[in-house]
Amino acid sequence: MRINSKAGLLRSACLALIWLLNASILALAQPEQKYTFSSQTQAAFPIPYQSDLFDSEEVLQFTLLVDYKELLKDRGDERVYHKASIHYQTGTGQTTAIDLKVRVRGKHRRDPSVCRFPPLLLNFPKKAVANTVFAGTDKLKLVTHCIGEKYVIREYLVYKLYNELTHLSFRVRLCKIEYKDVEGNRKIGSNYAFLIEDEDEILKRNKGEKMPEELLIRMDATDDRTMAKLALFQYMIGNTDWSVPYRHNIKLLLLESYSKPVPVPYDFDYTGIVMPPYAKPPPEIGITSVRQRIFRGYSYPDDVLAELVPFFNNRKEAIYQVYKGNHLLDEKYRKQTLRYLDEFYETINKPKDFERQIVKAGQQNERSSVVVKGLD
Repeated sequence: MRINSKAGLLRSACLALIWLLNASILALAQPEQKYTFSSQTQAAFPIPYQSDLFDSEEVLQFTLLVDYKELLKDRGDERVYHKASIHYQTGTGQTTAIDLKVRVRGKHRRDPSVCRFPPLLLNFPKKAVANTVFAGTDKLKLVTHCIGEKYVIREYLVYKLYNELTHLSFRVRLCKIEYKDVEGNRKIGSNYAFLIEDEDEILKRNKGEKMPEELLIRMDATDDRTMAKLALFQYMIGNTDWSVPYRHNIKLLLLESYSKPVPVPYDFDYTGIVMPPYAKPPPEIGITSVRQRIFRGYSYPDDVLAELVPFFNNRKEAIYQVYKGNHLLDEKYRKQTLRYLDEFYETINKPKDFERQIVKAGQQNERSSVVVKGLD
């Protein structure tokens, strides 16, 4: 796994030159937005982060009432919000009702030929959620059962995997939702789903602000250590469906304690570890199955590369426990997934394989990167 020192120095020099050129171009295009914090963000830093919703591992149970006939047919490009209400029981057995708005969200999964039941966006009035389990929230993404609950559980656990690696990640809350039609004459059902923490909550927890979407940021212009760990995590779960410059399934954050943008991944259904039947790798990648692993990161400084394998090895037991400790998984999938993880650990712990599959692949990607823009 040792890298030739001259090659390492040359690569580092090239990265530095690329970074400086990229930074200069961005500074000319957006002189006031280059890695600086706004006065609003600086003023917000002292506000303590408080969230009960994502601090609990307990399954959140509630009923979602809405006109499902209107909601489920509203899947076009110009979607609107629909009036809805959530009902749940508190720890004392008291029923709480919250009025909110709901709309269909997503790209591929809002297509009715892909998902029978699309993902949703819950929009809460701030005053309505005070003193409730949703206190402090505004908009929350809800990942629904789409074509089956087992894929919901699988994707939920991928978020939990990344939580084991870093606090710079989206937290999630597993839910059991009873869907009821407001008219009372439409049978919807009860299914597992999960809520995803809003990007603003990550920023509150880590003291930062969003990177402006109009800035085109290359992968090598982000924080090296965070980016390297993210790229190897995507390799671990068999995910090629992401892109930093096009912000495809990646958020870029400007954080107080980092000098470069920090990438945070999301949307893990198109992965080898989740494996829904509709998942196909991006055609640009040149593979035929999402189960095939390809490293899509770049090359990294030698000291960063040297940290990667110990970093993942030190968290191996916690990663495996995500699957070993979940009673909602069927045993066949659990064994299959543990074997999939075994293959990953075998690769990164064999120096020749790590050099070929990760280091050399990253160098090749940097020379001729494949861009994945995602769906239009």
